Amino acid sequence: MPVKIRLSRKGSKKNPFYHIIITDSRAPRDGKFIERLGFYNPGTNPATIEINFDRTLEWLQKGAKPTDTCRAILSYKGILMKKHLLEGVKKGAFSEAEAEAKFNAWLEEKESKIQAKKDRITKDRDEKLKKAIEAESKVSEARAVEIAKKSAELTEIEEKTEVPETASEEVVEATAEIAEEPKKDESSPEEKPEKESTETKTEESSKAKKVKVTAEEKIKEPESKTENSKGKA
Repeated sequence: MPVKIRLSRKGSKKNPFYHIIITDSRAPRDGKFIERLGFYNPGTNPATIEINFDRTLEWLQKGAKPTDTCRAILSYKGILMKKHLLEGVKKGAFSEAEAEAKFNAWLEEKESKIQAKKDRITKDRDEKLKKAIEAESKVSEARAVEIAKKSAELTEIEEKTEVPETASEEVVEATAEIAEEPKKDESSPEEKPEKESTETKTEESSKAKKVKVTAEEKIKEPESKTENSKGKA
């Protein structure tokens, strides 16, 4: 049965991770698998790889064919290197102890390279964080200076506006005094109608007296006529 070592995708669309599995090469992509060998997450830096070293090596010795990505993963973890050394032991190129020593030396060198890469990544991340903090502090300082400048300008404007306010108050008081003076002068025209009304009243009373006098004279005239008529008789 042709067996294949491949990846099985898991996780979300934007954050995928993969299972390293042994499956039949004729099986569908999401079909059943024979065994799960490990875990691979390319989203981290460096990539996270967890794999069963011995079981993967056994499957390779049995003839399992890895895909290109799985081959790179197995080479990264040293599984292909160990398989190559064991084949050299079988051929008699060197002893098993020499193969183990070569593998350990290769593994130490590989781990030192991986650690150096991790240290470089952490250092770069710390430097970026430091630069970001410095930039933010500069922005905050510039903002504080600008705020202080604006507050100083506002205080200057307030001080300038206080002097015109006092002058405007004096002008208002002066205009109020000027407005009060015409009111005193306006009282004289009001007195004139009173005088006119008294004059009209005196004229009316004199006319009434004249009417009364004429009425009395008219009454006296008939009386005198009657007396004259009596004398003639």
